[in-house]
Amino acid sequence: MANGETNASKLIDARIRELDDWRGKTLGKVRAIIKEADPDVIEEWKWVKPTNPGTPVWSHNGGICTGESYKSVVKLTFFKGAALNDPSGLFTSSLDGKVRRAIDIKETDKINEGALRSLISEAVALNLMSK
Repeated sequence: MANGETNASKLIDARIRELDDWRGKTLGKVRAIIKEADPDVIEEWKWVKPTNPGTPVWSHNGGICTGESYKSVVKLTFFKGAALNDPSGLFTSSLDGKVRRAIDIKETDKINEGALRSLISEAVALNLMSK
């Protein structure tokens, strides 16, 4: 594991602990699903600026998705979401975008783990075909 990835993983660990509520649990759960779907996934920490501590990003031959947390949702934004099949209807946000699609997970939502694993796998396959 590269040093940058180690640091990113530690920052994601810290973010999950810092949230200390349903959002932290949800972010931890989707992270585990992502790693399960793609054991070769790389964890990154991007877009740090004075107004934002940074964002977890998962990639494999290019970005797969981000994991942002807001007051009422944990948002997974897929970089190439518009190109992915979503038969389970997981995408709930950014549906009019030409490239990205997002999944807004609310506190009471149950995560469709199988469908999320499929989206992750398809995103990785798309990245591998694009390179």
